[in-house]
Amino acid sequence: MSMNQGGANRRTLIGLSSVVFVMTALAFASVPFYDWFCRVTGFAGETVRAETNVNKILDHTIRIRFDGSIDSGLAWEFKPVQKEMTIKVGETGIAFYEAYNPTNQSISGAASYNVFPFSAGSFFTKIDCFCFEEQILAPGERIQMPVTFYVDPEIMNDSEGKFIEQITLSYTFYKKDYKKNEQAVLTKPTKIEFN
Repeated sequence: MSMNQGGANRRTLIGLSSVVFVMTALAFASVPFYDWFCRVTGFAGETVRAETNVNKILDHTIRIRFDGSIDSGLAWEFKPVQKEMTIKVGETGIAFYEAYNPTNQSISGAASYNVFPFSAGSFFTKIDCFCFEEQILAPGERIQMPVTFYVDPEIMNDSEGKFIEQITLSYTFYKKDYKKNEQAVLTKPTKIEFN
């Protein structure tokens, strides 16, 4: 093997190794980038998050359907307390989901969510949601978790959005591992009392 051929092989190996490294880095970076992109744009039915509601309520109403499922690796029961509600565009709505841990051990879970139709994602705005934090249920514990939301009045100015009559809000809970000493640090859903 000549010196030129050995140098060429070494450059080829370095080039191929660089390609593998870059492809691996892009694969790991794509998940958080895609999540960020969906949250910012509402793409794929990802909802928007806000601190407060808008002060404009329209006479136009939209029916909101609620759906809940669990991943096969999570031994919880999970469902919406009510299947649907009708709200005015811009009006604050509150809905509850119920989770139950029928096992004899504490289990941690996290919820992913989206809305359908996807074009409604950038207008469906959550003010507060159980899905923003990890949830831990003790053995036999049953809780009701709130989601506070509104449909942004800007939906009426959108070429597709103004024709939407129904939005489905879907959650899927997944098992999430946690260390027992972290259990006290994680927050539980706030109990809401109505007068």
